[in-house]
Amino acid sequence: MSARIELRTAPHVKGRRTVEKIMQQVVFSLLPICLFFIYQYGISAAALIIVVTASCLATERLFVRQGGQAGDVSDWSATITGILLALSLPPGFPLWMGAVAGIVAIAIGKSLFGGIGRNVFNPALVGRAFVQAAFPTAIASYTPSFLPGRFSEFIPSSLALPFMQPASTEAWIKAMPIDALTSATPLAKWKFDGIVAGADELLTSLAGHMAVGPSPLLILICGAYLASRRYLDWRIPVSILGAAGITALALYGFDPVRYPNPFFMLLSGGLVLGAVYMATDMATSPVTPKGMWVYGALIGVLTVVIRYYSGLPEGVMYAILIANAASPLIEKITQPTPFGRGRGGRVRRATYPLHPSYISREEDGASAPKKLFKPKVKS
Repeated sequence: MSARIELRTAPHVKGRRTVEKIMQQVVFSLLPICLFFIYQYGISAAALIIVVTASCLATERLFVRQGGQAGDVSDWSATITGILLALSLPPGFPLWMGAVAGIVAIAIGKSLFGGIGRNVFNPALVGRAFVQAAFPTAIASYTPSFLPGRFSEFIPSSLALPFMQPASTEAWIKAMPIDALTSATPLAKWKFDGIVAGADELLTSLAGHMAVGPSPLLILICGAYLASRRYLDWRIPVSILGAAGITALALYGFDPVRYPNPFFMLLSGGLVLGAVYMATDMATSPVTPKGMWVYGALIGVLTVVIRYYSGLPEGVMYAILIANAASPLIEKITQPTPFGRGRGGRVRRATYPLHPSYISREEDGASAPKKLFKPKVKS
């Protein structure tokens, strides 16, 4: 009798998850955040999300058809890039500039490196960094939330013609029949005017007539859903928010007059959105557990340092991009010790059982025996 041997390449234990399923779940978790953003700013926010996402999808389609990158439009990755990029921009950002941001995000942030899974930097942040440098005035122009008529008229700057100066929104805001309106973000008001918004106002973003983004509480809830389904690793957002909070608390304790309280630092700006959805990008973050803690701590500390000591009120974008660049080094220095090898070449025993639940503990389809035993050998 002849024996048949079947040879297969790793991985030998596979789960039911696919890239498309993971990306699809991330998009679904972003839908409540998008709806809340539209509820805050009306049709201008809706148009911005649609235009930016469409430009990302069109650019992705172009490069895939030309064979310049791996992946496909149906894998949902370009959709995630477009949504996150739109949520990071001011709601009245000119639509043609938003389209440019989407094109740059995919073309330079993703396709230049070979497509999905090969990018070094988060594509959405690459697109935002480009428009930050190219259109500094427009990206710094915010409008208050929950304005009357937001579902019946656009913010004037949204409909600016390509290569034309966007219309000023100051006169439009002053004409509103509401007192005490401000178009400055809470971070800008603290940075340049010394005014600190309350944590209760920032947590839900429901205070009204403030230039704020989506609710941090809602983002945390949606992120908790993804973490519970193991579509993102909880270590990264926890380490980011923890490091930022500890750094802000230390500085606040040193000089409470000069530095704001840590709750303001955590809930203002795009820190929560960046920690939950942008820093957790699988292609640009470390895969080792220790590396995730180091990576997240680096982002949290850099965010606070940039906000406090630079000329910019926000620092999440640059902190994540810097950490993306450092991710390969972080992975290298946080590699786990191989089994049987210790410091100085000494033999080291494994401290945990080697069975399928450890090898593929993150997969749905993997299962382990309830009891490990060695069969008795009869003499």
